[in-house]
Amino acid sequence: MSNERQNPLSPLDIPVEDLQRCHDVLGLISWRVLAGQRIFVTGGTGFVGKWLLATLLDADEKLGLNCHVTVLSRDPCAFLRDWPTMAERVTWVTGDVRDFPIGTDRFDVIVHAATDVAAHASPEDVFSTCLDGTRRVLSLARQCGARQLLLVSSGAVYGPLPKGMTHVAETYLGGPDPLLGSSAYGEGKRVSEWLAVQAAGDGLQVKIARVFALVGAHLPLDKHFAIGNFLRAAMNGEEILIKGDGTPYRSYLYAADMAGWLWAVLLKGEAGRAYNVGSEESLSIAALADRICGVISRPCRVVVQEQAPADAAPTHYVPNVSRAQLELGLPMPLMLNEAIARTARWHAKQVSACQHEA
Repeated sequence: MSNERQNPLSPLDIPVEDLQRCHDVLGLISWRVLAGQRIFVTGGTGFVGKWLLATLLDADEKLGLNCHVTVLSRDPCAFLRDWPTMAERVTWVTGDVRDFPIGTDRFDVIVHAATDVAAHASPEDVFSTCLDGTRRVLSLARQCGARQLLLVSSGAVYGPLPKGMTHVAETYLGGPDPLLGSSAYGEGKRVSEWLAVQAAGDGLQVKIARVFALVGAHLPLDKHFAIGNFLRAAMNGEEILIKGDGTPYRSYLYAADMAGWLWAVLLKGEAGRAYNVGSEESLSIAALADRICGVISRPCRVVVQEQAPADAAPTHYVPNVSRAQLELGLPMPLMLNEAIARTARWHAKQVSACQHEA
């Protein structure tokens, strides 16, 4: 039994309350500008992509938008085994974002959300996916006559923040260290933004969303996302191991808010402008582990592997989101405790369903 059959009316098993949350954030009426539009999505089977796809399809059904959605995937068959009704609601193109076939179909809107940060890829491959993938998407945009492009970028474009900066705004002009292999993702996204903005014109409007850390349904619990690993350990009654010193500060935007914000950037944002997408509610990694234990009401042992140097200042990866909130009219995001609770409930439901099936 696929997850989808548990709730066939909810796209990709996203809880109804979360779909509604996205519509409340964006404003349901805002979706109407997509009526009858042909939309092409890359990265539609990843964490961010699932939320974009589910919220779009839900709005399409609620409002009768009659959108035509096409999704690029390396392996649509694997995705459709879990979500079979997506074969009926979406047109699929099989291929890698770097060299997928470009046909003769026309598209009005392109959402470029590819680049799976959860994948175990070399720095060269990560950079190539950003660079060559964006080039391929822009070739599609030119050929298909697209009018709008949403580039899903990342807060990684800012690189390490200087000492004393706790929240980074879009006006900060820092960047990753180009000499480090670990900078491949941030440098790749920087180049993607440059390419996309240079390609704007001739009717193509480019909007950029710089996404920070997230939490919500479909977030992998077994990859390199700290909040996912902590949740898995706490839900299983295991020790939460923090491999560093626990002092870096992060923030986590709930995925329903993320989806609403991304659609708002596309539908309401200014062309050629970047918007931070994230939460300003920051806390240290060690505090995050304690917060998760408290929210799910499980006794947890938190082990911090390293000790912070006495004279070291904590690092921050937290956005200033005043531009998005003021220019796009976005409400305050869900508080972290509620975001954690909703994510834990969703994953517990998936585990229960698998055990029932077995």
